[in-house]
Amino acid sequence: MKLQYFDLVDQTFDWPQPEFEIENDALRFHGIPMMDVVERFGSPLRITYLPKIGENIRLAHGWFRDAMKKLNYPGAYHYCYVTKSSHFRHVTEEVLKHGAHIETSSAFDLDIVNSLHSTGHLDKQDRIICNGFKTDGYIDRIVALRENGFSGLLPVIDNEDEFKRLASRLDRPIDVGIRIATEEEPKFAFYTSRLGIGYHRIKGFYQEAIEPNDLVNLSMLHFFCNTGIRDTAYYWNELRKAMRVYTELRKVCPTLTALNIGGGLPTKNSLAFEYDYAYMIEAILEQVQLACQEADVPAPDIYTEFGSFTVAEAGATVFKVIHQKRQNDREKWNLIDSSFMTTLPDSWAINKRFLMLPLNRWLDPYERVFLGGLTCDSDDYYNSEQHLNAIYLPQYKRDAPLYIGFFNTGAYQDNIGGHGGVHHCLIPGLQHVLIDRDANDELTYEVFSIEQTSEQVLGLLGYAKPAARKKTTPVSVQSNRK
Repeated sequence: MKLQYFDLVDQTFDWPQPEFEIENDALRFHGIPMMDVVERFGSPLRITYLPKIGENIRLAHGWFRDAMKKLNYPGAYHYCYVTKSSHFRHVTEEVLKHGAHIETSSAFDLDIVNSLHSTGHLDKQDRIICNGFKTDGYIDRIVALRENGFSGLLPVIDNEDEFKRLASRLDRPIDVGIRIATEEEPKFAFYTSRLGIGYHRIKGFYQEAIEPNDLVNLSMLHFFCNTGIRDTAYYWNELRKAMRVYTELRKVCPTLTALNIGGGLPTKNSLAFEYDYAYMIEAILEQVQLACQEADVPAPDIYTEFGSFTVAEAGATVFKVIHQKRQNDREKWNLIDSSFMTTLPDSWAINKRFLMLPLNRWLDPYERVFLGGLTCDSDDYYNSEQHLNAIYLPQYKRDAPLYIGFFNTGAYQDNIGGHGGVHHCLIPGLQHVLIDRDANDELTYEVFSIEQTSEQVLGLLGYAKPAARKKTTPVSVQSNRK
């Protein structure tokens, strides 16, 4: 009878998998001996494996190149990285090394653009797509960058008032795009996306506001589905509607040459994950090309905005099981040395499931468990895997520490959790290690940030040593009450 944890995985899934293998009873992730990393840096720990970022960019370029060749598609393809997925310097610099463009979503994003240019990682001619609602501060930075010679800047217009505010500030030509307000998936709480301009208004808006303006060049239509790129009737229906808008607009706007397909490709969230990337990309291009042929307009260049797909699979988060608590005859709670709510906020906020595997003790017997975090909050737990509806791990032993890894966690978790900030129950932020490969394909390690200290947290909260506190004179406030 096979009772080892390894047997459970081996019998349930195709094993090993491209990024995972077992060596000496321990897990390797992209060739990284994970227990060696734990012994060197401890836990809890977040890692970023930088080579995976470039690998995924190359994969996407290959799928589009192959599909365009097969379909004899005349347009070009451009890969854009969505910075909101992870704003870190090591991510954006790695992205730019592989020829990707940048998509921003807020004012401070453009300060990152300035920084990347000052360090030589980004040229002023590189395409920078400015998405999101444009506050005055965001528009200030767009105008300043354009005046400073950033010719690749392309603001995507979210609403008509935004365009008026931007246009009133311009003193030199700029490319712009228009975002379509797609209809949301039927199960969503709202019928129409709050982002973008309605289908039926776009052509009129162009003719009334953009076409007469000599400083504005409409070159892109932006189409986005919040569900991402998925093989569903909803997605194909929204794409067809977007193509009707594109072809009608193209007939009156000869400068419109690009279609931006927002919404990302999915990332692997379990060992049972299946998705035919090449098929989906070919099917999208085929639909775009067919719509343009039927309308007798040129097929557009294609831009994609991939955030999670770019960086998620480069990330992993490691915890140690520090205690097992039995609440009744059925529940075994394995407590980790951190918090799910603060380190993997999507697991709590949107019930997202990540790929989870033990790092060691694969040859031990297994048991069904629940996983709990350190906060005094009943929502701080992780209790099921997408493919099994349960969590199985090597049996808890007080004298044999068990380490577990959550994989493909590189997108959004640090940004949403608040890197370096104040976290729920003051659970400290994790140490973060960057892993790369040198010219000889040997692994290299760099500590990007250490585990958050008590002094850092108390400083953020305004606490200080008594001697360092400044005394203030009380201010008398007269009440207006009668």
